[in-house]
Amino acid sequence: MTSLMLVFFVAGMVALVVGAELLVRGAAHLAEVLGISPLVIGLTVVAYGTSAPELAVSVQASWLDQADLAVGNVVGSNIMNVLLILGVSALIIPLTVARQLLWLDVPLMIGLSILTLVFGLDGRIGRWDGVFFVSVLVGYTVFLIRKSRREVAAERAAERAAERAANPDQPLAAVIGSRLGQIVWDVVFVLAGLGLLVLGSRWLVDGAVALATFLGVSELLIGLTVVALGTSLPEVATTLAAAIRGQRDIAVGNVVGSCTFNIISVLGISSLVSRDGILVSAQALQFDIPVMIGVAIACLPVFYTGGTVSRWEGGLFFGYYIAYTVYLILHATHNGSLAPFEHAMLWFVIPLTAATLVIHSWYCFRRGRIDACRELPTAARDANP
Repeated sequence: MTSLMLVFFVAGMVALVVGAELLVRGAAHLAEVLGISPLVIGLTVVAYGTSAPELAVSVQASWLDQADLAVGNVVGSNIMNVLLILGVSALIIPLTVARQLLWLDVPLMIGLSILTLVFGLDGRIGRWDGVFFVSVLVGYTVFLIRKSRREVAAERAAERAAERAANPDQPLAAVIGSRLGQIVWDVVFVLAGLGLLVLGSRWLVDGAVALATFLGVSELLIGLTVVALGTSLPEVATTLAAAIRGQRDIAVGNVVGSCTFNIISVLGISSLVSRDGILVSAQALQFDIPVMIGVAIACLPVFYTGGTVSRWEGGLFFGYYIAYTVYLILHATHNGSLAPFEHAMLWFVIPLTAATLVIHSWYCFRRGRIDACRELPTAARDANP
């Protein structure tokens, strides 16, 4: 029985990763044809595609009334996206942060994380809460796509003009036929990816629940750790590949977009398909969801300082993920050393980190103002020789 559990669990993970890869490849190319910027591709197409495993797993778990697994998967994935994926990626290569993330996408992620806590205070995320989340999903996606299409319209027009100028004798029908053929293959990739995601989610949920029962640990812990890691593998692969290839907008946008999508789509749709909404445990309300909120808030000063996520900031995120995982293990095993660990984190590590980020942000803010003041006389002198 144990071997069969592991076979289903591993097969589910493999199917999820392969399915997400096919989905992202097809959807990303379709988005490029529609003229969407790399940042918006990362925030929407890539983020939604790589978050499809979380959606499939949580919807499946909600349908089977396994609420802790559904909530733990979302909360654990969001914590992992920022602390582990963004942290490791920044350790490999510093990541550039677009201005839009600071004034729109990260504040939205913070607000939605807080709403998750507010909606769950009564012990469940109900269907009307799910309706609200899904409405935000539709509005946010439409806004991003329309905004991006307006911004890149002129650039795309120039590229098409240059292409026609370079190949004046190429028949228009040949160009259209070539594009249609590629679009057909993209659609095939998307459909195949969705099929593997559905199949993989079923195997992963069944294997995870059976494994949790066999080991005697809670479904919430399995959702926060093992399932969250398994469903986050597409984000890991995509973000690392984008960072290494220099596509840093996609790397950061994928992380932020995945966190946003996990809440408004995964929790939203899961609460809609569940009979009575998603039950939220006291442990999730008291610890895990507040940690998710804190991680989202931490993105603002980290992203603001210099417009990059530096290596030391990536190391900070990665260190916190290790500490969070250690806490989960100690809590699950009822280890007696948990209290000193909690006190050290609560009264020393977290305040010290917060103070460091605030001071560093203030330094960058002041430095930016000083640099602007130094450049102003020069600009005025150049304008009035």
